[in-house]
Amino acid sequence: MLGTTKTRAGCLPARMTKSLGGHGPRPQGSLAQKGGQARPSLSLQRLARSLSAASRRAVAMAAEANGSDGTFDYDFFCIGAGSGGVRGSRFAASYGAKTAVCELPFATKASLTTGGVGGTCVLRGCVPKKLLVYGSEYAKEFEDCNGFGWEKFDRPQHSWESLIESKNNEINRLTGIYKRILANNEVDLIEGRGKILDKNTVEVDGKAYRCRYIMIATGGLPFVPNIPGKDLVITSDDALDLPTMPKKIAIVGAGFIAVEFAGIFNSFGSDVKLFFRGDKILRGFDEEVRDFLTEQIEEKGIKVTPKTVPVEVIEGEDGKKGVVTSAGGDVEWFDEVMYATGRAPNVEDLGLENAGVETVGNGVIKVDDYSRTNVDTIFAVGDVTDRINLTPVALMEGMAVAKTLFNDTPTKPDHEFVASAVFSQPPVGTVGYTEDEALEKFGKLKIFTSSFRPLKNTISGSTERSFMKIIVDSASDRVVGVHMVGEDSAEIMQGIAIAVKMGATKADFDATVGIHPTAAEEFVTMRDVTREAVKELTPAA
Repeated sequence: MLGTTKTRAGCLPARMTKSLGGHGPRPQGSLAQKGGQARPSLSLQRLARSLSAASRRAVAMAAEANGSDGTFDYDFFCIGAGSGGVRGSRFAASYGAKTAVCELPFATKASLTTGGVGGTCVLRGCVPKKLLVYGSEYAKEFEDCNGFGWEKFDRPQHSWESLIESKNNEINRLTGIYKRILANNEVDLIEGRGKILDKNTVEVDGKAYRCRYIMIATGGLPFVPNIPGKDLVITSDDALDLPTMPKKIAIVGAGFIAVEFAGIFNSFGSDVKLFFRGDKILRGFDEEVRDFLTEQIEEKGIKVTPKTVPVEVIEGEDGKKGVVTSAGGDVEWFDEVMYATGRAPNVEDLGLENAGVETVGNGVIKVDDYSRTNVDTIFAVGDVTDRINLTPVALMEGMAVAKTLFNDTPTKPDHEFVASAVFSQPPVGTVGYTEDEALEKFGKLKIFTSSFRPLKNTISGSTERSFMKIIVDSASDRVVGVHMVGEDSAEIMQGIAIAVKMGATKADFDATVGIHPTAAEEFVTMRDVTREAVKELTPAA
């Protein structure tokens, strides 16, 4: 029967399926108007070519029943062509939806008027930052090689300008790749700033587009508190494109961005000082990880200054910036003052109020388990929803929306046991619960830890150490959290994350034969319980 025939793109649109959340029927793979003519979806075009004349007439009738009157210009319109937007758009198109995505013109620094295809991660986040991490790590290799018999030599001169040029060449290459991905999947790319006019209309630079569904994937922008001298500071966007490498830099913040840039600049030879309001770096990470990493970065010469933040930044001679802190005392002078104090959802002038889209806090868009907002035709994914602000999570969320709307597969993105990394020096890899979180959820735990000097460092002379931790639910023996600080921790943790996601037990870890000699084998040889933890019961009132 036509209503149940499957194509590569999913079910034929003759079948009306129930929409999530009780919002009524949802047409699959509808027609949308292009150039004044109704154009069948890509999946219908492909199917029609392979059917008999009678079947083709049935396909045409099914298509007509699903919106061939040209009511909508697009089945799916995405605002923002970052990781989540590109993934959601190309999958929607592959399922037969006529799809468009809008994005601002390219620039290395994001603003309300500039952006670029690829988004934060590709253009001014994960990728360029990791390139700078790679570049900075050579400094350690130059020192470590002496212990392995390489003759001592003067440290080579580094050209910051050349590194930034190479980085910019790479992100230009990558944004080109993302544009080709959209084109190859027949997604229309519209340059300009998108604004929602109502629940089915998006305006881009004065032109309105009628859309069956809208997805918001605008990400976030660096947040700088409103202090005197705010205009003198830089953010991570600026730090990735500085014309010269600062000899002395203040970094305000304690999150992964602050810690990562502290490592980058420190390795390149800068005098680095971290200022932050809390008592420890990396809020939200496991306490032992936070403490261990602090020890390691201080060993490298990074000055960690908790419970102290700038209250004013003043301009000095030769471009110097003076920092007046909450601790008082003399003004301290720096070449640059970088703020890494979080990111805010990029929702300004997005027109959310025109459709009645609900937000909370500083503009975070509220969504349900399927990434749907309170408006049944509008979805949101990625950092703008402030769930787990990681690129792979945005990819997952964007793909889930496409499957839900156009592949007859209602899909909730799964945010449990998402692995992550901090590319500090040494780096951090983690998956699952911290000890405090696990104790709250499971009640009784077995904790396994190990701290050691990696084999390489026994000869290199480096004092850098590694730390590993496994958190086990005592009742089920399931491994519910794994954390590591040390070289290659991110690479190691990706493999560990598969096992944790699949529900591996500590017995499964113990039964796995290690690869020797590696640091990773420590995860399958930790037999002795370091300690047990039991949740304290709150006395009844």
